[in-house]
Amino acid sequence: MAQLSDRLNRLSPSATLAMSQKSGEMKAQGIDVINLSVGEPDFNTPDHIKDAAKKAVDENYSRYSPVPGYVDLRKAIVDKLQKENNLEYSVNEVLVSNGAKQCVCNAVMALVNNGDEVIVPAPYWVSYPQMVKLAGGTPVYVNAGFDQNFKMTPQQLEAAITPKTKMLILCSPSNPTGSVYSRAELQGLADVIRKHDDLYVLADEIYEHINYVGKHESIAQFEGMKERCIIVNGVSKAYAMTGWRIGYMAAPEWIIKGCNKLQGQYTSVHAR
Repeated sequence: MAQLSDRLNRLSPSATLAMSQKSGEMKAQGIDVINLSVGEPDFNTPDHIKDAAKKAVDENYSRYSPVPGYVDLRKAIVDKLQKENNLEYSVNEVLVSNGAKQCVCNAVMALVNNGDEVIVPAPYWVSYPQMVKLAGGTPVYVNAGFDQNFKMTPQQLEAAITPKTKMLILCSPSNPTGSVYSRAELQGLADVIRKHDDLYVLADEIYEHINYVGKHESIAQFEGMKERCIIVNGVSKAYAMTGWRIGYMAAPEWIIKGCNKLQGQYTSVHAR
């Protein structure tokens, strides 16, 4: 009897895409519905970006690109991280992928082994635990409810850590709640993380500029955290470029090299 792999069988279909499909079906039936599933901005890609893309086509940027992305693009990301986040990275510490979603999956697949635990504050983006399961890891959920503005406390983090804990996935501004961790709140989490060797933070910052409550802060800014952090970001939300599929990560060079190796085997051929 034909059977799919165990790896695929333990993976659930994307709830986000299922919701989006349902929304499309309802709209086709004439039902007035607001689709909040896929995080699609309500404005279009700015004209100067579209003009630059047209120029790139005219200049024949249509051949195989370097696996980690063009050097000038990675330099631009390095500049962005320095100017907007006060974080110093080199070009070799940056990797460009097919959207931030692939960056998250790259990082999980590169660091998580069978049996490793990954802490996922809840509510959470539905793909996080599925990616952990795909890597053979175990998601450990930490419930952060309305009474704490959907943000995990340092005490909750400490209580969730075991000898098997390999990673914390931290999304700020949060998908799906919109909650934003303050500098002081991130400092508290960083103080806990530094006490545990070989514990890494995947900081999903894709909603950095969709922020209505204050300044975005990155957990990578604190002492000893840059070496523990994989920052994930991209252009989908801030610049309404969801269909362009451009995301990036910034991390220690050894992690970038691992993700580059992984990416080179399954998505090395695309225009970045």
